[in-house]
Amino acid sequence: MASTVRVGIIGLGNWGECHLEAFHALPHAEVAAVADPRPDRLDVAKIKYGVPSCYTDYSELLERDDIDLVSVVTTEHLHLDPVVKALRSGKHVLVEKPVSTRLSEAAEMHRVALEQGRYVMPGHLLRFDPRYADIRRAIADGEIGRPVSMYMKRAREQYLFATYSRTHTVYELMIHDIDLALWYAQSRVRTVRAYGRSPSGSETPEVLWACLEFENGILAFLHSNWMTPDRAGIAIADQIEVIGSGGTASFETSNSGLQLWNETGRTTPDTNIHIKTLHKQTAGSLREQLLYLCDCLGRGEAPDYVSFEDAIHGVEIADAIVKSAAGGGEIRL
Repeated sequence: MASTVRVGIIGLGNWGECHLEAFHALPHAEVAAVADPRPDRLDVAKIKYGVPSCYTDYSELLERDDIDLVSVVTTEHLHLDPVVKALRSGKHVLVEKPVSTRLSEAAEMHRVALEQGRYVMPGHLLRFDPRYADIRRAIADGEIGRPVSMYMKRAREQYLFATYSRTHTVYELMIHDIDLALWYAQSRVRTVRAYGRSPSGSETPEVLWACLEFENGILAFLHSNWMTPDRAGIAIADQIEVIGSGGTASFETSNSGLQLWNETGRTTPDTNIHIKTLHKQTAGSLREQLLYLCDCLGRGEAPDYVSFEDAIHGVEIADAIVKSAAGGGEIRL
């Protein structure tokens, strides 16, 4: 493979455009084509980013033999078909989280990747956030001893629920923390107990709690919600604490980082996931994830920093959380 990785992107919603923006700014990546059924989104790719080839049917993108990597950023329940077709057309794939909301589909993606000798990487970008990554390093280096328990909170603004209630909260928010917990524990989950609450009466819970017990005895308590008041101006209100036998690692986001105060109030924008800099580059964990993947492909190395096996187990855990929260009691995996 050439040192420049030629990329195709399928799906140009808000997050798909972030992928486009980040790839566009990488020195060793070239966005060769994009696909989305909406012509207005293709116009953005052509005019704003200069993408030379745009398709309303992603099958046309996959027919090309000059694309090395396909980034699948469609709605979560539509991941399987483009992922499998991309792999079978000889391309490597990055698929956004959740890789699927169905365990059988996640397993199928992995099976086809192995069959075709291609790489499929899940988009669990928090492993590329220096704060979360340094907790993993502290665990690996023995700085806090062996993990005993973990607490992870992920909170988002209320207005977002109107969009993301299309999918259970475990797949939109908690899936991040499931992956982090698996990464830190280095063990599979044995039992799951979960509770959900919906103040609005929605079928999808706005508040979700889950307790994971790992085979090695570690406990993880996960809390996700869509309850941050919109007027609070806090885009991301997350928290993590990992208690080890010899120390603790923790941070909380809403009171740290950039704050903007003006006559309209306070806003706390996120600057860790994806931002565009004044010199027309990008920064954040999305860029680091894409840079890592392109570097691996350029060198012909397997991108194994993120595990698709963990992603499959993560969907299995998420399924159990849904069942438990719906009244299924404790679920044993």
